[in-house]
Amino acid sequence: MDIKAKIDEVVAKVQAEPDLMDKFQKQPVQTVEGIIGVDLPDDIINGVVDGVKAKLGVDSVSGIFDKIGGLFGGKKD
Repeated sequence: MDIKAKIDEVVAKVQAEPDLMDKFQKQPVQTVEGIIGVDLPDDIINGVVDGVKAKLGVDSVSGIFDKIGGLFGGKKD
C-alpha cells in the first residue's frame, strides 16, 4: 500500500467535500478508514491521519512523512 498516495487521496476528498472536513476534524480515524475503505492497524492509520492533518494544516506535525516511511522500511522521498 502506498501510504503517501492514500494520504493524497484522503486530502483531495476532504478538501472537495466540506462535510468530510467537519467529520475528519471530529473523527479522523473513522473518516480516513471510510474514505480508503480499509481497516488498518492503529499505528498505520494514525500515521495516515497525521499525514492528512499536516497536509491540510489542521495540525502542526513535523517530519510525519519520515515517520510513515519508517513504518514500512521504505525509502523517504
